[in-house]
Amino acid sequence: MALPRPGWWTEAGCIDADPELFYPPQGGSPRVALRICRSCPVSLDCFAYSMARGEIYGVWGGTTEGDRRRLRAGGLRTGNGGRGHHG
Repeated sequence: MALPRPGWWTEAGCIDADPELFYPPQGGSPRVALRICRSCPVSLDCFAYSMARGEIYGVWGGTTEGDRRRLRAGGLRTGNGGRGHHG
């Protein structure tokens, strides 16, 4: 998987959005965050960042926690864990 471009987050569609939208409570809906991601010009960079960092929480690059968990279980390589900058 390609690494995200440096500074990608400055172009993120979520840059002015409430970060809490991307971390819904257990049982909450990620729909609003996913809608923002669909029109984001850097969603692939965001997704690559989340996978490289092993992000397990939140919505990143149009993927939910469950989406990324299934991708990792399917053999997609990831980096070390940790929460980084979102948006």
